[in-house]
Amino acid sequence: MANCRLCNEKTIDFGKFQDREFVQCVVCQSVQVLPDYYLSVEAEKARYLLHDNDIRDPGYLDFVQPLLQKIKSEQNPQASGLDYGCGTGPIIAAELEKAGFNISLYDPYFKNDTELLRRHYEFIICCEVMEHFQNPNSSFSKLSSLLQPDGKLYCKTALYNSAINFKNWHYKNDSTHVFFYTEKSLKWIAEHLNFSLVTINPEVIIFTK
Repeated sequence: MANCRLCNEKTIDFGKFQDREFVQCVVCQSVQVLPDYYLSVEAEKARYLLHDNDIRDPGYLDFVQPLLQKIKSEQNPQASGLDYGCGTGPIIAAELEKAGFNISLYDPYFKNDTELLRRHYEFIICCEVMEHFQNPNSSFSKLSSLLQPDGKLYCKTALYNSAINFKNWHYKNDSTHVFFYTEKSLKWIAEHLNFSLVTINPEVIIFTK
């Protein structure tokens, strides 16, 4: 059985769903797709192009509103910000720009400006992105390295817990979703990957450098 892609500890079989095999880490409790079932780069990009992230979509705007409000309440518009994994419709950056923010946009498929990954930021946005990380340990290490001291990483994802019926959980059905976090795995990230604190709310997860 493959080791956990986050904490490198032992995993146990979690079952097969949607023609993909899943395992669960015995330490951080995260549930993850075995690497044999990852999409190719071409297939993954094609799947992202199907996402409806229209920046004028009122439903999606409502979905990200808690994240927007948290950033507006904690960050100065002059602060340097990065939307990491912005996709084809960077709605959060567009809304923040209306409030006077200037947000840099990075996405490995659609805005792959690697120069942005050599700078440092006062805050980073990672909205509906971390569940796509095939190597979450290295991804979160990289995000931490991009933050200035006391910087914040604002994340949004659906967390897994034992009360969820995984078989019926819609969040696992997206073929690009390969890693599902628990509160325990978020605390592991904060403790081991150069963050000082994680604040876990239903709508927003905040890591502090």
